Amino acid sequence: MSALAEIETPALLIDRAKMQRNIAEMAAAIAGSGAMLRPHVKTHKSVDVWRDVLAGGGTSGITVSTLAEAEHFAAHGADDILYAVGIVPAKVARVARLLKAGVRVMAVVDDAAQGRAVADAARAAGVVLPVLIEIDVDGHRAGVTPGASELVPLAELIAADPALHLAGVMTHAGGSYGDATAAARAAAAQNEATGCVRAAERIRDAGIACDIVSVGSTPTALAGADLAGVTEVRAGVYTFFDLVMAGLGVTTPDRIALSVLTTVIGHQAQKGLIIVDAGWMALSRDRGTAGQAVDQGYGLVCDADGAVLGDIIVRECNQEHGLIGARDGRLDPARFPIGSQLRILPNHACATGAQHSHYHVVENGVVTGQWPRINGW
Repeated sequence: MSALAEIETPALLIDRAKMQRNIAEMAAAIAGSGAMLRPHVKTHKSVDVWRDVLAGGGTSGITVSTLAEAEHFAAHGADDILYAVGIVPAKVARVARLLKAGVRVMAVVDDAAQGRAVADAARAAGVVLPVLIEIDVDGHRAGVTPGASELVPLAELIAADPALHLAGVMTHAGGSYGDATAAARAAAAQNEATGCVRAAERIRDAGIACDIVSVGSTPTALAGADLAGVTEVRAGVYTFFDLVMAGLGVTTPDRIALSVLTTVIGHQAQKGLIIVDAGWMALSRDRGTAGQAVDQGYGLVCDADGAVLGDIIVRECNQEHGLIGARDGRLDPARFPIGSQLRILPNHACATGAQHSHYHVVENGVVTGQWPRINGW
């Protein structure tokens, strides 16, 4: 154990009690729905965090966004993995190695040409590749719309190829990240579930098995939709939350479990600014709150214990310097002596986490350990 004052900054912190509360509340939100929670590990990229997710009611099935995550988590016991990014033939060999090791890895396709090319790669690798068809429910990203004429032919193509196995359908209501009211998020969640179930039913009506109906995002997972027909829900950022989620009303800043510990290294008294050693290399360049009702700059500032300091934000960032000031420009830098520590809550937990190799885990104000992350692709 060590005190925060002994940690060299900038450093990435997890408030473990807050994280465990977030984990428990997501598990409770999904429990009783008839669907399985398939947590996304892309936010935390940490086996140690995943163990807390499992202890808090998660399931052994996970979602990943990179094959590096899939390989890392498989090496630590994960055996049911959805790689939730459209796959290309060049990546099939890596998936095949996992499949041959006894790990169930499912890939995602949304196009007939892609399906044929991936099937050829799977055949060359000597595996049968389970795939989900990605469904586009809100025009946010990739996928086939639930009513598209090409959906059933794509399912037929996959089902007819012995190198592929149609495991089901999946969708991600990414448009919900722009829904700033509870009613809008509830509507997005219901549209997500209804659209994905409709796609599965069309495939089944064509005589093709479609067992998995996978939906999810943190905003929609917590919106209380009717999940009849849905088999699993995916969500990831809920483990930590961030300022974008707070700006949407999904959570509040005091619930955010991730922060960057930083040290005051200078003052610009004439400008009402203090300078810290956390720039965009520690915080990321993500300005996800810029389009929200409250722009949090590059992050909301807390004291060393994690209490939000009113309307004080990181106003500007250079590579290794952060410039902190009050939202109204009235900040007395003398309040923050050189050498004092602050915490910065991130706009986007995934982006900020990606800047660091490990977490310092804080429990009851004391650093109790370091947890590594897996970065890269």
